[in-house]
Amino acid sequence: MGGTDPAGPVLDRDEVDRALARLGAEHEAIETSLLALQDHAGRRLLEGAELTGVTRERWASTEASITLLWTYFDAYTGALRAAREIRARRRWSSREDLAELTELLRGESVTVSGAGAGRLSERFSLAALVDRMNELYAAGLDMVVAADAVWSALPARIDLLAAELQRTRRLAHSVGVRPGEHPAGDDLERITRTLSRLREEVVSDPLAHWVPAQGSSAPGGGRPDTTVYDRAARALEEVRREIDAVLGVRQDAEQRLIKLRDLLSRADRTLAEARTARGEVLAKIAATEVPVVSGPPTALQEQLAAAAEYRRQAQWHRLSPLLESLEQKAEDELLRARESLTAVTAPLAVRAELRGRLDAYKAKIARHGLAEDPLLVERYDAARRMLWSAPCDLRVAEQAVLRYQQAAAELLGGARVPRQGGPQDGDGGGMS
Repeated sequence: MGGTDPAGPVLDRDEVDRALARLGAEHEAIETSLLALQDHAGRRLLEGAELTGVTRERWASTEASITLLWTYFDAYTGALRAAREIRARRRWSSREDLAELTELLRGESVTVSGAGAGRLSERFSLAALVDRMNELYAAGLDMVVAADAVWSALPARIDLLAAELQRTRRLAHSVGVRPGEHPAGDDLERITRTLSRLREEVVSDPLAHWVPAQGSSAPGGGRPDTTVYDRAARALEEVRREIDAVLGVRQDAEQRLIKLRDLLSRADRTLAEARTARGEVLAKIAATEVPVVSGPPTALQEQLAAAAEYRRQAQWHRLSPLLESLEQKAEDELLRARESLTAVTAPLAVRAELRGRLDAYKAKIARHGLAEDPLLVERYDAARRMLWSAPCDLRVAEQAVLRYQQAAAELLGGARVPRQGGPQDGDGGGMS
């Protein structure tokens, strides 16, 4: 052949032998790959599955590509066999044989019938045919590996989660958590439907749950999409925690009810003490605004009775939220009762503080030998009468105590008594 021949310059015997060796190795590698693809578990599953959606569309195309791959391979095998036969005619190939081999090995010498794309036949060089087979093989393997990866990863995980879901449903039923009666029961129904639908989709359309790797050209590059599965798993975990809380209620309900009764009883006693103290303050302290003490809330007692009834009927799912609410309300009620008692008894605390201050100064005066001073005796007796009389005017009594303190301070050294928040020696002002 001339230099303008598409096959290029005629190959010599050594070049022909090297080309045949290389093509033989490629043929063996391609055959091994095609047989592995033929036996791939994912391909067998795809062949036998009732596919839907994007997987059905891609498998139809891939199946046709695999068939075409074997057609190309048969043509490649035939061309390689023909070249080997020509080379085997004689030990030292003639120029005519070498020219024929050059055309066969480098030229577009392979005709493939029924190659698709609307053409009856297509011509390839052996190198171009290998490239074409590699493209089809990579695309087919990518689809098969992706589907197999999804089938290998998701159905088993879904089945495990479904088994856990069934155990949780039985446990929920045992504590009264049922659909329509408790939000967690409704959640379990939704998770059940989600998992059932997800498994059907994964089995029939695995590629709908496949995320290809960005920028990867390797067959099967990517990962199964577990978004729906992960969301269902998290929802089930939340339900399990709620069921555990209900189970905890079943185990310690009696102790919690006893504690609630004790809290409410302490709150009632504190309110009763506050009401008694209010009557005492009104009788003993003059010109004082004393806050009204409310009675115990009947709603809490009614809710406590309802909680006890839920426990008796083993309605743990109803008891759980009611106990949590009652515990907070009971703590708040006890705090309110204590604050009410503190507010009501504040005037008595002020009177007690004034009495203590008066007696402390009297003791101090006695230690300095001034207890018999007429002015001090007079002012002490005046303050004491006011503080130990009923009703006691706290503002006037505080002024009397301050006058006694002032006189004592002057006798002890002339120091001025600091104001205690009330008037001194007749000055107007409020009590401390």
